[in-house]
Amino acid sequence: MSTEVPIAAYLILAAILFSIGVGAFLIKRNVISIFMSIELMLNAVNLTFVAFAHRWHAVPGQIFVFFVMVVAAAEAAVGLAIIIAIFRTRKTLNVDQINLMHN
Repeated sequence: MSTEVPIAAYLILAAILFSIGVGAFLIKRNVISIFMSIELMLNAVNLTFVAFAHRWHAVPGQIFVFFVMVVAAAEAAVGLAIIIAIFRTRKTLNVDQINLMHN
């Protein structure tokens, strides 16, 4: 007996994750929290891609998710390096206090 999870469950979970990511992105003032919110939104989109790829038995959808994950990993490395550089110069990670145009 095969009990397969319906695609609607995956889409609802992805929508919840994306909504949490958007809400945290709009509310949080810490650069690290904002960065994590963006990653959460990327993962929600990846979940949607995987759900549809599984439903339609389409391997290109899963390959696309792999490339998105590679880009997200590179973005995480570069983003964290930028965050560390900002923290070293400004001594804060609060976006209200970071003004890169001012010395």
